[in-house]
Amino acid sequence: MSRNSKMRALARTTLTIGFAASLCASLQGCFLAVAGAAAAGGTALVATDRRTVGAQTEDREIQVKALKDLNSGLPDSSHVNVAVFNQRVLLTGEVPDDASKQKAETIVRAIANVGSIINELAVQPASSFSSRANDSYLEGRVKSELVAYKDISANNFKVVSERGVIYLMGLVTTEEGNIGANAASTVPGVMQVVKCYQYIQPEQAAAANASASGNSATPTPAPGSAADAPTVGAVPDSGVSSKPLDQQAPAPVKDSSPAHPGSNGTTR
Repeated sequence: MSRNSKMRALARTTLTIGFAASLCASLQGCFLAVAGAAAAGGTALVATDRRTVGAQTEDREIQVKALKDLNSGLPDSSHVNVAVFNQRVLLTGEVPDDASKQKAETIVRAIANVGSIINELAVQPASSFSSRANDSYLEGRVKSELVAYKDISANNFKVVSERGVIYLMGLVTTEEGNIGANAASTVPGVMQVVKCYQYIQPEQAAAANASASGNSATPTPAPGSAADAPTVGAVPDSGVSSKPLDQQAPAPVKDSSPAHPGSNGTTR
């Protein structure tokens, strides 16, 4: 084999391994692996994160606990993702029946410091390998799109994709929330955008930004870390296709289902 052929083969192998590794965190997998990654964490400045450092720590603890409890408390055929922002818990994915959907919410409500729960679980078979791969791709595309808008900070948004539906969380003003949702709706492959925000007033946003700037040396897991990955689910199928539709009209935007009280009895 010529030297050039060997180099091309090595490059293909490296890309394949990298893609497989990136998918591992996005698909149903081992909770212990995710928990370990969450504990190790990456580091990033929190200068634009409107949550307090304490709230960020609580969010990570709630997520790890919720994933563990859901993994042991739901049927094996379930595929449930957990996203947490400012003690608001978003449940997405698929469960086999309504009883499992309600049980998932009950499990999360029993966790300390949960402010509210948005239950967007669908009663249907677990999503496929290719669907989850596409969701990982779309999350990255939406995050990149948010970065391009000068009137908002992408770090104020948490992006979750499920079966092509984008869920947006964050502490944002009404204007920021609309800008973010409209931006996400234009990303090719996005089927719908669901707003799961906690709204604040412009003056509150300014104060939160000023307060966060004083904590710029405090490390927190980087966006897209393994702690945000799903861990509960059925074994995916063997199909892989992460390429979304090339062109489409803006996806519809809607509000999430009502937030239900968490363990502390609020709907914040």
